[in-house]
Amino acid sequence: MQVEKLSRRGVVAGGVAAGLVAAPFVRSANAAGNLTIGLWDHWVPGANDVQSAIIKEWADKEKVDVKVDYITSQGNKLLLTLAAESQAHSGHDIMEFTNWESAQFNASLEPVDDVVKSVVAKNGPIDPAVEYLGKFEGKWLGVPMTRGTLLLGCCSRFDLMKEHGGVDVQALYPAGKPAADASWTWDAFLAAAEKCQKAGYAFGLPLGSTTDTNQWVGALFLAYGAQLMDAKGNVTVKTDAVRQVLEYAKKLAAFVPSDAPSWDDASNNKWLISGKGALIFNPPSAWAVAKRDAPQVAEKCWTHGFPKGPAGRFNPILPRFYGVWSSSKNKPAAKSLLEYLAMRPAAERQVAASQGYDIPPYPKFNDFKTWDEEGPPTGTLSHYPIKGGDQVAGVVCSPAPPLIAAQIWAQSVQAQMVVRYFKGEAMASVLDRAERDLEGFKRT
Repeated sequence: MQVEKLSRRGVVAGGVAAGLVAAPFVRSANAAGNLTIGLWDHWVPGANDVQSAIIKEWADKEKVDVKVDYITSQGNKLLLTLAAESQAHSGHDIMEFTNWESAQFNASLEPVDDVVKSVVAKNGPIDPAVEYLGKFEGKWLGVPMTRGTLLLGCCSRFDLMKEHGGVDVQALYPAGKPAADASWTWDAFLAAAEKCQKAGYAFGLPLGSTTDTNQWVGALFLAYGAQLMDAKGNVTVKTDAVRQVLEYAKKLAAFVPSDAPSWDDASNNKWLISGKGALIFNPPSAWAVAKRDAPQVAEKCWTHGFPKGPAGRFNPILPRFYGVWSSSKNKPAAKSLLEYLAMRPAAERQVAASQGYDIPPYPKFNDFKTWDEEGPPTGTLSHYPIKGGDQVAGVVCSPAPPLIAAQIWAQSVQAQMVVRYFKGEAMASVLDRAERDLEGFKRT
């Protein structure tokens, strides 16, 4: 069994036919057909191995010859692969998609309504936020997957938050028990951010054009009901809600590191692990790295829910989907594999292999034991998944139509509005520019 990790150079130099199909992953003398699958290269050591083992079990049972690539998302390599294969109508049978990518490549994808219907009948309902991204023009273009799907969440240093910020996050989010977070609002967040910054432990909130920035800023906008565009494509920038969230964000930006507008997606992780930060927004990746590199930090971390705003408590979700290219030569086998990967036994193994990083898109799966058992400290991930209460998963840039929301995300429109207003640009100018950008997106 061989597994290949695909680099950007492999995509560019090797082309679709040679560079995108890996060496055999599962080989069977009685193979009934062939499949190729391209997946995100999971950052957690061992997670790919478990996924490979799950695929091998299905392949051995169904007598299908399967080949797999694990493709890094660094440098947009996974997106580059999607674009190359969509244009060439050749490459893998199955590829992995995130955010609005299935909508962006809709013309090249096979609808999978039949698979999703079968999966829902067995797994229960899909989170509405995931459905918003997985369907395009009424059709499912991807099967929601557990592996790699994440919530952002707050990752707090509970000792620093309690000592300097005046917030006991372990009491608000007790391990194995319901949240008691009524007081955890964006106003309380601002007060804690100011106190921790003055004590020398600023919140590590990025403000650049990055995934982490788009996620937390987008969730802030959702919490204030600040929509830039409605579901029908009407621009709604100049509203009281948008003005209110910008006023709030301007205050908050004063208490984050001064170089936050230049941070990348690794910067907030490093900030926490260095011991300089009291809070970041992140899945459990920073904590997991801290277990290895800075255990004295990891043992003081607590992952928990987002603050509540005037419009609600939204935790940003970044779901992933398995999609089948319409050019696939073996669609029945591809759909059979995707249903197998979406089932509860596979999902539970994927969550355990990712040390709790992966979040199932099926709420009934939020009872897996991994989140309550992981540590140190034990229970640190207990409230990483959403377990009732008033918190919901939110899709940033929504409810704009998917193809326009994808452009709002790509251009980091919300974060740029915050940065420009914080740096002194007039409110009217900030809103005018955003309005022009959004009108432009409607024409492209």
